[in-house]
Amino acid sequence: MYQPAGRHAQSSAKRAKGGAVRDPYEVLGVARGATDDELKAAFRKLAARHHPDRNPDDPGAQERFKEINAAYQLLSDPQKRAAFDRFGAAGAGGFPGGFPGGGVPFDFQNFTDALPNDGLFGDLLEKLGLKTGDRGDLQRELVVTLEEACLGVEKDLTYERSEACGTCAGSGAKPGSELKTCAACSGRGKIRVQQPLLPIAMERPCPRCAGRGRVVVTPCSPCRGTGIITKKRTIVVTVPPGVEHGATRLVERGGSASRADRGPGDLEIVIKVAPHEHFKRVGDDVVGHVAVSFTDACLGAEVTVPTLDGKGRVRVPRGTQPGTILRVRGKGMPRRVVGGRGDQLVEVQVFVPKHLSPRAEELVAELAKELGQHVPAKVEPDHQADRGFLDKLKDFFGG
Repeated sequence: MYQPAGRHAQSSAKRAKGGAVRDPYEVLGVARGATDDELKAAFRKLAARHHPDRNPDDPGAQERFKEINAAYQLLSDPQKRAAFDRFGAAGAGGFPGGFPGGGVPFDFQNFTDALPNDGLFGDLLEKLGLKTGDRGDLQRELVVTLEEACLGVEKDLTYERSEACGTCAGSGAKPGSELKTCAACSGRGKIRVQQPLLPIAMERPCPRCAGRGRVVVTPCSPCRGTGIITKKRTIVVTVPPGVEHGATRLVERGGSASRADRGPGDLEIVIKVAPHEHFKRVGDDVVGHVAVSFTDACLGAEVTVPTLDGKGRVRVPRGTQPGTILRVRGKGMPRRVVGGRGDQLVEVQVFVPKHLSPRAEELVAELAKELGQHVPAKVEPDHQADRGFLDKLKDFFGG
């Protein structure tokens, strides 16, 4: 189990940064035979304890939270968990860190990428379910507004991907034409190759016909004999409330088909939250501004402020100074781990009018005398000044 911020937390953050993360069972503090309910309970407890918003002064909280989430995502998937139990980190598809029980961290992904895809190692890895080479995986971005990230939204995502040609059904041959038996493999789709490391011959897919046993004589026009074409696809993406900038979602089999006889890879969607004109997200809180008059700041008032839900009200106490932070509870971003919503923090800006009537100038001068302040000489107003914050705020409300 994790400990509060300290030497252990710092060492965990270093291991996470360097790639040598612990066994996921150890991360969640559960036994290898833990049930799904036990995994979920352990994850919720640790995630709530180590969430970065609950540990703002702990620089290692972010890394610990990511490690907890990665461990739960692995163990909550039956297939990935079974692969991890059998093969360790390699079988789980590259779970960060070393093999169970310690040892030197091993970058399995880089190792498999460096091996030949059509040789002895490629054959063995494919038998183990650890495929190498291009699997057709794609990554696309989906841009949402801060309001959409707060409330949740369904948005269309249109992208291009490679698919089996519909004209030739992926064969690559012109409709009505015949495929010729491959002379290299005699139609078997495989050839025997003598491996230099072992005194045995192994079978592998024929490179000429790509393992199909037949070759194209008259190619299909749309795909030019490849059996693959590029098409646009539109899917509906559900963005949950409170999603963070940079969050990802995996759509299985939503990617491209690297070959006509293989299924498509996966599509990874990266959520990008566009900058907002008036608000900035800080954790689960939202920071904004409000302009109040000099009299409201002196005497106190209840003013209207913009929120992600529309318009809201906030109480300005008597004697409020410029730069004072007021809190509107429950108007921030939804908390996805512990529930509820964050707050909206409103920075007060005191609006000083640029133009005063003669009577107003007299009253201000009298107020200055009453407060024992120096009354400055009259200065002509600058009519070329830029539009102030209040003007922009009026635009936001449509006033």
